[in-house]
Amino acid sequence: MQVDAVVLDIDGVLVDVADSYRRAIVESVEEVYGETIEKAAIQRFKDAGGFNNDWELTDAAALFVLTARETDVDVAAFTDAIAQQGGGLDAAKAVVRELLGDDADGVLARWDPRGLREVFQTLYLGADLYQKLEGGEPAFDAPGYINDEPVLVSESTLEALQERYAVGVVTGRPAAEADIAMDRVGLDIPDEHRFTMDDWAEGKPHPRALLTLAERFDARRIAFAGDTLDDIGTAVNADDEDPERVYYGVGVLTGGLTGDDGRAAYAGAGASAVVESVEDLPELLE
Repeated sequence: MQVDAVVLDIDGVLVDVADSYRRAIVESVEEVYGETIEKAAIQRFKDAGGFNNDWELTDAAALFVLTARETDVDVAAFTDAIAQQGGGLDAAKAVVRELLGDDADGVLARWDPRGLREVFQTLYLGADLYQKLEGGEPAFDAPGYINDEPVLVSESTLEALQERYAVGVVTGRPAAEADIAMDRVGLDIPDEHRFTMDDWAEGKPHPRALLTLAERFDARRIAFAGDTLDDIGTAVNADDEDPERVYYGVGVLTGGLTGDDGRAAYAGAGASAVVESVEDLPELLE
């Protein structure tokens, strides 16, 4: 690919979030509504697009649970309908209105994004870190799933990438949570070389963050490695918008997309390459 800059996602690329963020999604809905979705169903929401923000994915999962109480809709049909509406939380709300008509008002009245977020952050951060980062008392005592995020990248791989390329990060995490993950893996880059949830309103797959990093790096060819179809879409959209540079989307199979099905999904989304893990990225780029 002969790139001169590499941009990395965090979740599912640098750290494994199956037992942290994804666990918090499932258990937050269970805590608030007494029933929830299967962990495997989270990938269906991710694949529908527009759910780079796991708080919003939790909100959408809760909308599904509330809607399923009133209809016979299943997760597959619900997420397919979200994808047809363009993806994301607004699309999920539109699907609820399509399915329930006038009865949707009752579901939306019982839907509690603020309560869901409080529970989510309590589960994910734990009581002590919640107090530090959120500035208040948590909903209950919890040890914090953030402590259950295995590292997916070695120090030698990060060193190899940083020796050869400008390295940046584009993530849906809040900045404070991105700091924790980057410290854990040992990735030290300037703040101006990363975009977090706090730095841009659009989120993936909008290309602004990737385009901005390319300009800051003065890079001509940029590889973006991520674990979702929205990550690939971000690179594709950047390539479409910026004719003076080349952007490659690299799918990583250590997140929710795995195996042959994951490879096929990435290919369908326009990925330039697929790797088993970020550990394979230096060899790919050579």
